[in-house]
Amino acid sequence: MQKIVTIAGPTGVGKSQTALKVSEFFPSEIISADSHQVYKYMDIGTAKPSLSDRQKVPHHIIDIIYPDESFSLAEFQEHAYSSIEQVLGNSRLPLLVGGSGQYVWSIIEGWQIPRVKPDVAYREELEMLAANGGTELLYDKLKKADPEASKRVDPRNTRRLIRALEIARQGGMQHAISAPRYKVLIIGLTAPRKKLYHMVDNRVDAMIEAGFVQEVENLFKKGYNFNLPSMRSIGYRQLGLYLKGETDLGEAVERIKHENHRLIRTQYNWFSPDDQRINWFDITKDNYMEAIISKIEEFNNS
Repeated sequence: MQKIVTIAGPTGVGKSQTALKVSEFFPSEIISADSHQVYKYMDIGTAKPSLSDRQKVPHHIIDIIYPDESFSLAEFQEHAYSSIEQVLGNSRLPLLVGGSGQYVWSIIEGWQIPRVKPDVAYREELEMLAANGGTELLYDKLKKADPEASKRVDPRNTRRLIRALEIARQGGMQHAISAPRYKVLIIGLTAPRKKLYHMVDNRVDAMIEAGFVQEVENLFKKGYNFNLPSMRSIGYRQLGLYLKGETDLGEAVERIKHENHRLIRTQYNWFSPDDQRINWFDITKDNYMEAIISKIEEFNNS
């Protein structure tokens, strides 16, 4: 089997920079497994790799659709498989990098994803239900319709809950696991929780300094509504409330930080410290990068 390396972990832990460092030791290309970096014009808030970084090392599945276009897990998987084959064809090491759990595991485990067509009327019904009663009602509905699926979906993620209910309604399984296509080394990046929170808080402050508010304002001026699925990326809706005068900037920033803390907790459900398949490296340790390089070298030679 062909080999790929996955670099996963919570938001703000340094996955992209680690991948760039790895590429200095191994001829590599990076396949983004981030559910928000696919959108054009959304650069600062999604912590998208800079143009200079993308010029140093080829990146895939970044800036491929507009913010008002849909992008499903199945579409990601198709793009990822195609990109991985291209990188392997270039005799380079594919680095699958990101914190979107479904995206990452769909490749590692070789999920067979149901091709269930969107049901617009049913989606509108569920969106109305969520608007009136919150995502708890959707989650309770999913637990009854598909208990196994409910274990894998974030109870606060309206879009994922609606899609899971849509699939369950049409009699489809959420996904089935087939034989994985690749031999995978999973690198997990972590740090003590308080340290992670501090890092991500600093990153939010840096995003504001870099022009995050202006980025959100420009999206609105281009006609992109704050209710679009793309705007569920942390920060965009919160700053949208600020731009509409419904909150002040300080409160919006605190909400962004709070949501990032919650996201970190959710991501550790996808990438558990107890998962024996994941080789964990604490980024606060002085020699963590050397240990990662050594592990990849060992994997390549196996």
